[in-house]
Amino acid sequence: MLKIFRATAILEGISYLLLFGMSMPLKHWADIAEPNQVVGMAHGILFILYVVVAVVFCWERKWSLKRFFILFIASLLPFGTFYADKKYLKELA
Repeated sequence: MLKIFRATAILEGISYLLLFGMSMPLKHWADIAEPNQVVGMAHGILFILYVVVAVVFCWERKWSLKRFFILFIASLLPFGTFYADKKYLKELA
């Protein structure tokens, strides 16, 4: 489960950066909306997957609600999932 969670965290972080660093500027500054649709859908799916896997992972490890909350907040911040991976998940591997 740890490998799945780490992979999901990294992919969600990458999709977040692609969405707000590439496809949103293309949509708003260059009127090119197509990449935003694809990247936005991928990011949405990966975000939901990240949260579901975080719930299952925290439940399995019997982690506190506080630690889950930190992992959840990390998914909302740029580079947050990379930080969560390094701080909380990499030490378990």
